[in-house]
Amino acid sequence: MKPISFAGCFLQMFIMNTFLPMESSTFLVMAYDRYVAICHPLRYPSLITEQFIINAAIFIVLRNFLATLPTPVLAARLNYCASNVVENCICANISVAKLSCGDIYLNKLYQFVSVWCLLGSDLVLILLSYCFILRAVMRLQSGGAATKALSTCGSHLILILFFYTLLLVFIFTNKAGKKVPSEVPILLNVLHHLIPPALNPIVYGVRTQEIKQGITKLLKYHY
Repeated sequence: MKPISFAGCFLQMFIMNTFLPMESSTFLVMAYDRYVAICHPLRYPSLITEQFIINAAIFIVLRNFLATLPTPVLAARLNYCASNVVENCICANISVAKLSCGDIYLNKLYQFVSVWCLLGSDLVLILLSYCFILRAVMRLQSGGAATKALSTCGSHLILILFFYTLLLVFIFTNKAGKKVPSEVPILLNVLHHLIPPALNPIVYGVRTQEIKQGITKLLKYHY
């Protein structure tokens, strides 16, 4: 077990809380990209421009930075007079706040509101975009065109499924409290930060023709 300073702990808390919704925001932008490509293909070059990508990146960074900044600030204002051992593998907001002797109701409330406002709104908009995509695909006369349109969304949907499924399981296990062993939420927390980023290059890479051919040649060479 390695120690970490208070400043380092709050910095880690801020970084972790910022990058989690940033990944969700990236999925939202990708969902909009697929929506435009399938529902408005003729307008794609005029809508998905370099300027749009820059504006989207700035919006994502600023939104998540400003929304998560109060989290470590609220944690830092608490009076820590109990144990200094965090029952987690990272400096998670509530795990750190529980070490204080003060009231952490405001910390819990802000985390709940910020998580559901950031990740919840992203999820709703992603689902809405795919409803429009599904409606557009159902109107296609050609079965081949419909299959091709849906296949372009396959990788994106797989990553979204893993990201939000692990997140929801992690939230519900935390809500279960003592009914679930304390090690389970910690394990899910680690998996949620490791699996989606690790799957990104695999899921998208396998769909790239050159990488497919390289993997096929490698397997043939060894087997």
